[in-house]
Amino acid sequence: MSRIAIGSDHAGYDLKHHVVNVLREQGHDVDDLGTDSTASVDYVEFCANVGRAVRDGRADLGIVLGGSGQGEQLAANKVRGVRAALCNDLYTARMARAHNDANVLSIGARVVGVGLAEEILATFLTTPFEGGRHLRRVQQLMALEQEF
Repeated sequence: MSRIAIGSDHAGYDLKHHVVNVLREQGHDVDDLGTDSTASVDYVEFCANVGRAVRDGRADLGIVLGGSGQGEQLAANKVRGVRAALCNDLYTARMARAHNDANVLSIGARVVGVGLAEEILATFLTTPFEGGRHLRRVQQLMALEQEF
C-alpha cells in the first residue's frame, strides 16, 4: 500500500474526511495535513505541504481537495518535483497517471460527488505510468523547473 499525504481547504474538508477513511480502510498510510474543519481558510499552505511531503519522500502520492480543485492544484504544483493534476472525471485521472506520471491528485469537492470522487481516486491509484514516449515528456517538464 501507499503512503499518501492529503490536504484541503474548508470547501474540501468533508470530502477529505471521507477520502481519508476510504484510504485507511484500503490499508494506505494516510498523513492528513489539514485543514481540520469547515471554517474558512486559505488553501495554499495546506496544499503546498502535501506537495512538500511528496517532494521530500514522506509520501508516495498526494491528494488535495477544494471547491473547484483549481487553486489547490496550482499551489501543489509550485513545489519542485510535484506534478499535480486536476481530475474531476475518470479520463483525466487515468491520463494524469498513465501519460504524465502525476504524483498529486486534485479534486473539486463542489464539482464531483462522493461516488465519483471514489472512482477518480481508485483510477488514479491503480493506473500505472506508461513510460515510453511519455517519460521523455515528463523529463522535459521536470527540466523546466531547473530553468525557472
